[in-house]
Amino acid sequence: MDMAKLPPHEGPVLSVVDMHTGGEPLRIILRGYPEVRGDTVLAKRRYVRENLDHLRKVLMFEPRGHYDMYGALIVQSEMDEADLGVLFMHNEGYSTMCGHAVIALGRFAVDYGLVKAPVSPETQVNIHCPCGLVKAFVGYSNGKTGSVRFQSVPAFAFATDVTVSVPGHGDVVVDISYGGAFYAFVSAERFGLDVRKSRTRDLVDAATAVTNAVKSQVMLHHPTSVDLAFLYGTILTDGSDRFTEDPTANVCVFADAQVDRSPTGSGVTARIALQYHKGLIQLGQTRTFQSGVTGSLFTGKAVEETRCGEFQAVVVEVSGHAYYTGTSTFIQESEDRLTSGFLLK
Repeated sequence: MDMAKLPPHEGPVLSVVDMHTGGEPLRIILRGYPEVRGDTVLAKRRYVRENLDHLRKVLMFEPRGHYDMYGALIVQSEMDEADLGVLFMHNEGYSTMCGHAVIALGRFAVDYGLVKAPVSPETQVNIHCPCGLVKAFVGYSNGKTGSVRFQSVPAFAFATDVTVSVPGHGDVVVDISYGGAFYAFVSAERFGLDVRKSRTRDLVDAATAVTNAVKSQVMLHHPTSVDLAFLYGTILTDGSDRFTEDPTANVCVFADAQVDRSPTGSGVTARIALQYHKGLIQLGQTRTFQSGVTGSLFTGKAVEETRCGEFQAVVVEVSGHAYYTGTSTFIQESEDRLTSGFLLK
């Protein structure tokens, strides 16, 4: 019996490698996508959104994925220094930055030969994300990859102490910060919740209400691209914003009420930029961030000051571990009326 033989099928065969970073899944697409057109990674993001979105639903949605699945499609970059370009996908569409995915992709790029011969103790992998070039440094020893740290695009506090009207909660004061994507930040205590102990559904409902309020009441802009000027989600925190040696916990709810199982790499980036802006953390101080839902840990630190247009910004370095969970080959049968994917809400 040939166990590797594919069952009868029509249409594309989609091959993937599955990983997770701090519990947050990443489905890396190996084969099966048609050519992605566009002169830039941002143009490719637009092309995929407009022409190939059915394949996102096939791979992210049930029955092959789930409501909180996350994906990465490797594409050609227009940057000479980039080792690979990447498009991120989730239940709602296509993100501009994803730190947990960068950590996983760093390992993947080394293990799957997407970079030149790896070197110890670290191999650099330059990943061109839609938000810009992100530099990952992959631990490498005795032929094996390990932890990954990355330095993201300039991160900045967009606005602090912004009051928004949240239905059911009245006026809520939030901060908005950018770490490759824009997030609103607010302590879970404002809603009578605890990011480590409250029901995930209650945290999701509060964060989603904040996201919807900010989207409707606050106009965002980004100095380099209109494609980056949107609110990705809301991060509820434990309120511990001043530097301490103890981990600070948060829960990120992004896209369409999707829950990040990890501490959120781009969210940690944005949160450190916010803390630095407020004078609560100094350059080079390493802070530990914990996922309120899984307990997994990332570390983060601001490594240098910089600018992003009119904003004072910092370069933030985030570190974490990613692990492989398996490989899959997906097919579609023409008689299967659910083959194109569905989500339960």
